Amino acid sequence: MVFDYTKLVRPNILNLEPYRCARDDFKEGILLDANENTHGPSIADLSTSEDDLQLNRYPDPHQLELKQQICNIRNQETTIQGDKIDVENLCLGVGSDESIDALMRCFLTPAKDKLLICPPTYGMYGICATINDIEIVKCPLNLENFQIQPEDILKVVQNDPTIKLLYLTSPGNPTGQLIDFTLVETILNEWEGGIVILDEAYIDFSPVGSSRSTFVNKYPNLIVLQTLSKAFGLAGIRLGITFASKPIAALLNALKYPYNISNLTSNIALRATLPENVQEMRNKCETICKERTIVIDSLTKLPNVGRVIGGLDANFILLQFLDNNGKPSNEVAKKLYTTLATENKVVIRYRGSELGCEGCLRISVGTKEENKILIEKISEVLPQVTKPSA
Repeated sequence: MVFDYTKLVRPNILNLEPYRCARDDFKEGILLDANENTHGPSIADLSTSEDDLQLNRYPDPHQLELKQQICNIRNQETTIQGDKIDVENLCLGVGSDESIDALMRCFLTPAKDKLLICPPTYGMYGICATINDIEIVKCPLNLENFQIQPEDILKVVQNDPTIKLLYLTSPGNPTGQLIDFTLVETILNEWEGGIVILDEAYIDFSPVGSSRSTFVNKYPNLIVLQTLSKAFGLAGIRLGITFASKPIAALLNALKYPYNISNLTSNIALRATLPENVQEMRNKCETICKERTIVIDSLTKLPNVGRVIGGLDANFILLQFLDNNGKPSNEVAKKLYTTLATENKVVIRYRGSELGCEGCLRISVGTKEENKILIEKISEVLPQVTKPSA
């Protein structure tokens, strides 16, 4: 198979000359080239550490040091010779959502091209597609195990050349299931007319080495998305990472706004991706996974609670709730969700309307104390919402 990304890129993007900003040429000296306010921020009580961030200056548009630290994390995990990545494989965004949108703007012509999703899946793919006037084609997961069905996917994309992007979540949201990469490789090896985007937002809750970010050079039609929001516990700084072949990464870097990563964000991200803090992240993920087991064991012993229908590869579970006949019930799940949130201040997520998720609530794994309260409140509320009407 011969994959040629230039046949997929919108011509205006392929020919785009990236904006050349002031910090591309010089970063030191008396900087009077960018019309910045050289007197500094108008905040009287900045701390020394905040002042050191030079918040009156535009941030580094390239973030090479941060990109290298991210590469170090993933390169140390890979066991396959030659799969190393470097800074030229990366593009940083304001959370994964910016990356999701940027890929559509790069490869899909509005009102003409299409993308493929495999429900149940992350809702932002559909939102971004609608905003960009892109038609969505659906090829469901195998609802028995929430794995992709490559034969079905290939049949769909090979019969419709206007489908150029395939978005997959691994581990899935809301399924919590890590996608078997051999299934993804079947598509990568046989589909030359499009790109597979593997969204790994929750990957660090899976066993170390589960990420496929280092495969983007081996498979030029593969793009991998990650974020610091989940395992790193940094949802508030909004940093997303796109791993791609070097030509595609260059396109995405040309497409993005030049100063999209703030000094505040990069400062925290640089600290978070240092080896000692990566180890701290790993330790916390291990604790979360242990707590996940406790939550599952406690909740599945309760009456009217079914099974975890998804995988155990993320920091949440997808749990079925049953009616008094032992069948998955959206009515029970909705009542439990609403009562917990409004009367008990315990907020989880209703997912019963998703394909294959009847009667399901998605429950994030909290701290030991939060999980104890969660279990107690479900134990109290569930008998109330399942009590037969008089």
